[in-house]
Amino acid sequence: MQSVDRAISVLESLARRGEAGVTEIADELGVHKSTAFRLLGVLENRGLVGQAKDRGKYYLGAAMLRLAGAAAARLDISQEGGPVCRELADELGETVNIAVLDDDAAVNIMQARGAASVTAQNWLGRRTPLHATSSGKVLLAHLPPTLREGMAARSLARFTPHTIVGTAAIRGELEAVDRRGYAVAVEELEIGLAAVAAPVRSHDGKVIGALSVSGPVYRMTEERLAVVAEHTAAAAAELSRRMGYAC
Repeated sequence: MQSVDRAISVLESLARRGEAGVTEIADELGVHKSTAFRLLGVLENRGLVGQAKDRGKYYLGAAMLRLAGAAAARLDISQEGGPVCRELADELGETVNIAVLDDDAAVNIMQARGAASVTAQNWLGRRTPLHATSSGKVLLAHLPPTLREGMAARSLARFTPHTIVGTAAIRGELEAVDRRGYAVAVEELEIGLAAVAAPVRSHDGKVIGALSVSGPVYRMTEERLAVVAEHTAAAAAELSRRMGYAC
């Protein structure tokens, strides 16, 4: 734990200073130069710091930018998504969520409930499987091809008799998501639950999240799912616009 704490202190120091040498880092941390050098070496190997070869000074590396960008995107989509979620929940009366990719699952970071919502279940912060949820299918469909194929080829859990599993079936489902522009999941994670989700894009067109609407199957009939999908796609496009994407 001490090494982790020291490594974080190194990154915080470089963030304040802009750049610093081994001696400066060692003095600030109160450690021997050899300890500071080892810490900087590990961070450099992971791309978290870089070194100006002509001056020997260290600075924050490109990997820090990627991490910061990912954190910023998550914060921004949550902040910008609040009004969109509430408006859609009021409009449809159902539960609205925003989910983002979290390793091999979807995690819900924003939720709004409509007047017709009958469930007290809280999806906020919950990690859900990619293949068995509408949000997860959207995120899975927009992964890079190699990652998407890797996920599709896995042995996937069957949560209900309606869960889609098997490589060929998953591929077909993801092709349908791409073709329609939205994903549907009817009783694939839980019996009695249906949901629709559409992609949310950042300024560069990359899919950074999924906006979903869920409700009980007795209300989310096939006819209503089509209407909900249209509204969900429109709301996701509005959130994408707020994130800087020119739809």
